[in-house]
Amino acid sequence: MFKKDQEIFNILLGAVSEGVIIVNEHQKIVEINQSAENTFGYTREELIDADLNILIPHNYHANHGAHFKGFINKHESRQMGRGRDIYGLKKDGTVFPLEAGLNPLKIYGKTYVMALITDITERKIVEQEKTHLATIFDESLNEIYVFDAKTLKFINVNYGAQKNIGYTLEELKQMTPVDIKPNYNTTDFKEKLDVLLTKEVEKLEFETLHQRKDNSTYPVDVHLQLSRLGDKEVFVAIIVDITEQKNYMDKLERTVEKRTEELKLALSTEKELNELKTKFLSLVSHEFKTPLSGILTSAMLLGKYKLEDEQEKREKHLKTITNKVHYLNNILNDFLSVEKLETGKVNYNFKEFKLSKIMNEVVYNSNMLLKDGQKINYPKNIDEISLVQDEKILELALSNIVHNAIKYALENSIIDISITQFENNIEFKVKDNGIGIPIVDQKNIFNRYFRAENAINIQGTGIGLNIVKSHIENLGGSIQFTSEENIGSTFIITIPNNPL
Repeated sequence: MFKKDQEIFNILLGAVSEGVIIVNEHQKIVEINQSAENTFGYTREELIDADLNILIPHNYHANHGAHFKGFINKHESRQMGRGRDIYGLKKDGTVFPLEAGLNPLKIYGKTYVMALITDITERKIVEQEKTHLATIFDESLNEIYVFDAKTLKFINVNYGAQKNIGYTLEELKQMTPVDIKPNYNTTDFKEKLDVLLTKEVEKLEFETLHQRKDNSTYPVDVHLQLSRLGDKEVFVAIIVDITEQKNYMDKLERTVEKRTEELKLALSTEKELNELKTKFLSLVSHEFKTPLSGILTSAMLLGKYKLEDEQEKREKHLKTITNKVHYLNNILNDFLSVEKLETGKVNYNFKEFKLSKIMNEVVYNSNMLLKDGQKINYPKNIDEISLVQDEKILELALSNIVHNAIKYALENSIIDISITQFENNIEFKVKDNGIGIPIVDQKNIFNRYFRAENAINIQGTGIGLNIVKSHIENLGGSIQFTSEENIGSTFIITIPNNPL
């Protein structure tokens, strides 16, 4: 190169601060400045007369020659690296993004190209970060709102928020947060924001409602911060739709309330059961102790009546012993029945039998329990009635009802038993003129261990009617009653002629 040309190049190189590379029309490097040396990591001596491809990544070599010739032919300045990415190659093999301003030169009839090189690595990193943040902003599942700190108007709203709230970005830019918060007016909302503007707090969190374009509402958690966008202050609100969370909490609260009520009921039931057990043990103790004491007393007295003229007294005590033993036997049978019913161990034995057979048994056994002057009236014309049922269970049920009638009726009274045969079932009525059942106690009369208020001082366990009801219903029948205190009671058992 001529000395005069060198001087001109030196003037040009000293006039710019970017990296400068000058190549001839054969893509040979003829000059570089210090900035270019620093950028590419080569010394001037290493690059002078070197092919330009030394500074271009290998995968761009194939296309670079055509681009260079096209530029030379057009002979006009252009900026490279805008609209598409171009890269340089450092001495250490590092590839980096750059921008290149290309300027064609003609000096003494020769064509040169001066490239102004700018390493844009830092700019690319910033752009990538901005792009990444923009992607996060747009693709976030949470709602993000940016609004002006002074006017409160929305500046930007991400796609997630637009989709949930139902407004477009253009519509939202004409609105403020107050337009989507039905629980706030402008004054109230500005007062809430004051703690951020005065720097009392860095972040504000609260729960509120958002109102969609279709006027439906949904609960949200608001996370609000003050920020800057260019030269103005803005608020950034990250909104979490807590509809599912609210629904879950409501469901959880309802479940807790339900479980609490169930626990209270269980505790109450357990308390009642414990009280019932205590009462039952006391009752059983009394029910066994009283007849056993009677049996013991009568047995002791029997030994004293040895003379022939004391036979009547002996018979009286023998009758007492017999009655007490019969009573104890009935209690034990009741307890066994309860145990079998609870464990499902009752096996019903259905067979055909004459109704008169069990009625005779019931009346015969009941006659031994009659008080002075009591009498049982029952139909005698039932020899032709036959039915298919569990004979022993029906006898047990009828015996229990008749024994109750005797127990709760007064001396010198009548217990009436009537029987009516229908096409598919048979009805038994047992009527007494006894103490009756108080109205307040009638709803509980079939509950196990229950004793009516006016029967507390009369022997009984309170399980007989419960057993009867369970058995009768298991056989497909029903039991009902009518009663009036101090007038008497009528119990009605209806049972199918044949088992279900």
